Amino acid sequence: MAHHHNHSHDHNHSHGGHSHGIPADGNFGKAFGWGIGLNLVFVVAEAASGFWGNSAALLSDAGHNLSDVLSLALAWGAALLAKRQASARYTYGYKSATIQAALVNAALLYAALGFILWETIDHLRHPEPVNGKLVMLMAGAGIAVNGFTAWLFSSGQKGDVNVRGAYLHMLTDALVSVGVVVGGALVYFTNWLWLDPVISFLILSIIAYGSWGLLRETVQLSLQAVPDGIELPEVRQFLLDQPGVTQVHDLHVWPLSTQETALTVHLVRPATSEDNQFLNHLQVEMREHFNIGHITVQLEDTTSVPHEDGCHGCEAAQQSVAAAS
Repeated sequence: MAHHHNHSHDHNHSHGGHSHGIPADGNFGKAFGWGIGLNLVFVVAEAASGFWGNSAALLSDAGHNLSDVLSLALAWGAALLAKRQASARYTYGYKSATIQAALVNAALLYAALGFILWETIDHLRHPEPVNGKLVMLMAGAGIAVNGFTAWLFSSGQKGDVNVRGAYLHMLTDALVSVGVVVGGALVYFTNWLWLDPVISFLILSIIAYGSWGLLRETVQLSLQAVPDGIELPEVRQFLLDQPGVTQVHDLHVWPLSTQETALTVHLVRPATSEDNQFLNHLQVEMREHFNIGHITVQLEDTTSVPHEDGCHGCEAAQQSVAAAS
């Protein structure tokens, strides 16, 4: 699979590619383990401090970090599942687990946001003294934990768009924690209690904005929409331009997982003895141009196809190839 990572349109994920099945076969299994463990311990500590120190900002930061633990765990689990072999019932294997994981991820993220928003509004309505020292201490620890986790993934972020997602996510968190530290300091020195919930609102809007892309894309994937980065008219035109092809119909492109794409199509062209070479060539070209790895093509001989766009003569010239990646 490595050879098609040089294409610019390869995975083109606009939102930092959160749970896009990070390959667990790199040594990222270890990075995941550490990242998840450290962040879990930290989330518990941070949430407890948020309740105890009356800080909405700490609570929203803890919610954010919890969403990260979930996305790391889901991405890791989905990546492991995606590697399992296909079975008689799951003929595509478990690849689409990566899509479902991303969807669950996005949903959980917004659930956490709702809870924190409620807490924050509560804090705005009844400001209580915030324990500024505790806020600074916990958020400082947050910078360290997220910075370290980002560093674990930094080696792989050049070559793999998914590891890059985990890396950017952790980096953002470290920055959010910096904001909380600054806020904690301001509350501590000025005693402006309203600052804490305001910082919480800022963090919430950053998360909501950052997660919208994830939610939109995962819903598209789960509805089997054509993946981002592939333009259907281009694929259709490309197929029409192939030698001998006079008609293209029943064209479908859909995601098998967050990384793999499938295509089925009926092509009308005169039957020749070179049909197999034509199909093999098509298979290579589709992977090269569009990063579509699983194609099934049905060729229909021009003579046996009636004029209306039906497909009665299909059986006669039915030569379909399933190209496994």
